[in-house]
Amino acid sequence: MAGKSNRNSTVHWADETAEKIIREQGDKASYTCASGITPSGTVHIGNFREIISTDLVVRALRDRDKTVRFIYSWDDYDVFRKVPANMPGREELEKYLRFPITMVPDPWGRDSSYARHHEVDVESVLPLVGIRPEFLYQAERYRTSQYAGGIRRALEHRETLKNILDRFRDEDHKIQGEWWPVGVFCSACHTDDTEVEDWDGEWGLSYHCGSCGHRETVDLRSAKEVKLGWRVDWPMRWEYEKVDFEPAGKDHHSQGGSFDTARHVCKEVYGWDAPVTFRYDFIGIKGNPGKMSSSKGKVVDLPDLLKVYTPELVRYLFAGTRPNTEFTISFDLDVIKIYEDYDKTERIAWGDEKARDEEAFMREKRIYEFSQVLTGPGGKPVMPPVKPYYIPFRHLCNLIQIADGDIDKAIAVLSRGNSGEPGPEQIPGIRARALCAKYWIDECAPEEFRFKLRQPGGEAMSPGGNEPESGSAEGGYGLLSPEERAAVRCLRDTVVARIETYTGDKDCAEAIYKVAENCHLDGKALFRAAYQALIGKDQGPRLANFLRSIDKDRLLGILAE
Repeated sequence: MAGKSNRNSTVHWADETAEKIIREQGDKASYTCASGITPSGTVHIGNFREIISTDLVVRALRDRDKTVRFIYSWDDYDVFRKVPANMPGREELEKYLRFPITMVPDPWGRDSSYARHHEVDVESVLPLVGIRPEFLYQAERYRTSQYAGGIRRALEHRETLKNILDRFRDEDHKIQGEWWPVGVFCSACHTDDTEVEDWDGEWGLSYHCGSCGHRETVDLRSAKEVKLGWRVDWPMRWEYEKVDFEPAGKDHHSQGGSFDTARHVCKEVYGWDAPVTFRYDFIGIKGNPGKMSSSKGKVVDLPDLLKVYTPELVRYLFAGTRPNTEFTISFDLDVIKIYEDYDKTERIAWGDEKARDEEAFMREKRIYEFSQVLTGPGGKPVMPPVKPYYIPFRHLCNLIQIADGDIDKAIAVLSRGNSGEPGPEQIPGIRARALCAKYWIDECAPEEFRFKLRQPGGEAMSPGGNEPESGSAEGGYGLLSPEERAAVRCLRDTVVARIETYTGDKDCAEAIYKVAENCHLDGKALFRAAYQALIGKDQGPRLANFLRSIDKDRLLGILAE
């Protein structure tokens, strides 16, 4: 079943959208899909939803043998209106309020501008999740007068534009007095505190600046300072780039919102049908993504996500959820459940677990294909070339803690598991997951999930550090009753001493319960005593699997009296 093709299926929302684009825009050889944002601050994970949603549709179109141009516009010629709370050098940045953000200096001193800093942050990380759009920089395009014709057309249809905008406003918010569809950054002081005075009907536009008093007439064919207002700029670019598809957030898709007006502007002024679209919803955050995220103004971005989730898991979060559905990205214990959900999808896709029915199989396999970073020829979604090694996230977290944070030692233990020893081509995937697991344990996991094995000789190490947790005179037995101590000795001598003979967790667990029975101790009491002896806590990982994952000699050393 795992070998069947999903070509041209519509079991996934991205495929449904691809079919809609072809149906409404015509069966063309090539399509343009667009996305974009203003780099006015950290590009957070909510913004990323638009990028990856577009990428998924692009892949679905390419799977239909279509050539697709995927453009991502940086609206870096927008006005710098406020300083985000998480920015350094706030006082210095405030001097550049009302400048174009591409002229605001980088407060970190790394890049050519404030805007470029945020652009680089995104452009450098997107390839890690398999997204490689063509980046367009709107400041550059405006400053090289590429939109001169579009600006002049807006001026020629000034009344039409005014009527379109007023169509979606109540009487109290309709445009009053003289109105211009363009704004100007003063060439002398660079702020947008300007007012258009006149247009000569061709290429000359006159303005004056309220901040510095500068006054001039510029030629639209060479002017660097003139820019269309947002509700006109957006549809102008749809026509200029011949955009066939672009999603937008629920705020833009509200009734009478920017997409409604842009649709009319695009058709009535620029003679181009608005692109196919869909609305994407907001994303919530659950848990703390790391120590840095507690700082005031910190938003969760893609690098934060990639510390906890592998690139495939990041793609899965979005590929497995319809864009118009609000969902929560977790950094708490739910991380384990998300990894388990992905692993189930992976097993179904490879045919190692049976789906409910054929439709469920096709849907899960398609989600899995869309979750992969690598694509096939022509950018089509495909199964990975190597079947991954199945290692549950919870188990991997336990192995890493058993290995005192040493990932190499944790991976070396896998050969003892039921899945056999991983092949060399599977190790990179295991290591990527292990790095995420270690970060999650160190920075995000709740305290009750974390543990540290006691040292042979009795010292108990705290789960989060290197200091002894309790005295060493009696090893891990110090807090136990005589009955519990006797039961742990029995566990050591009858189960741990022959731990290598158990073929699986089930028969090991049966042996553990037999110890409790023979010692006339409740099973829960034995488990608590064992955990106290091993990690100084009342509970821990599933005991049978836990014991089988620890080196036998180390176990015997910890439990020695």
